[in-house]
Amino acid sequence: MYDTRTRQQALALLSDGRSLNSVSRQTGISRAAIRAWRRLEPLTRVSAQSTPCPRCRSTPGLPGDIAAYAYLLGLYLGDGCISDHPRGGHHLRIACADAWPGLIKECQSAILAVRPEGSVCLLQKQGCVAVTSYGRHWKCLFPQHGPGKKHERRIALEPWQQEIVDVHPWEFIRGLIHSDGCRITNWTTRLVGGERKRYEYPRYFFTNKSDDIRKLLGDALDRVGVEWTTTKRGTDPYNISVARKASVALMDAHVGPKH
Repeated sequence: MYDTRTRQQALALLSDGRSLNSVSRQTGISRAAIRAWRRLEPLTRVSAQSTPCPRCRSTPGLPGDIAAYAYLLGLYLGDGCISDHPRGGHHLRIACADAWPGLIKECQSAILAVRPEGSVCLLQKQGCVAVTSYGRHWKCLFPQHGPGKKHERRIALEPWQQEIVDVHPWEFIRGLIHSDGCRITNWTTRLVGGERKRYEYPRYFFTNKSDDIRKLLGDALDRVGVEWTTTKRGTDPYNISVARKASVALMDAHVGPKH
């Protein structure tokens, strides 16, 4: 009666600590069905994760779709986390605001491109959707995971990740901007012939507390020829700004606004 996505969503809600009654009320699925899926869950997941991890081979390799991985890496560094599942394996979660349905779809597509044997479910939170995927190798693919908040620990790319970012810098930039960035229209006024006129201009912002993550974006922007500056939020230099006309045009061609 229920498709795989519906089952995965119900099981993901359970793994978040929700009760059977709570999940049943939210989804409209009977407690008996959810209980049966939970019993079968370990067998289903073993089957779904049968494809070897490219990082766990005797000679570690790269993910098959490295462009999708570069984009997903940017999303993960901005708004992603990895949590342990009580029955083994891990959940990758990327938070995407409800205001950007196109971003939610792109995130889903990137996850499935990186691990096509897996599945993705959407968990509705207040104001956002947690795009969630279970797997036994997400920590292999994102070694930046760790306890605590990202800005409170060192974040650095492994050499194989840097290799991917060097080949696909724009995808990495897109992921970071789509997670913790935005394209806005700024305005200013100037005196022209004694008359004050208003001028508008587009600008990209990226805001993140982690010095390391901001540096990763700055290095990637340097690589593709985008000029940028650091601006402060209060006394903290949390923002990267791209405002020069030629650089904004480059960003529009390769990144664009969220949708």
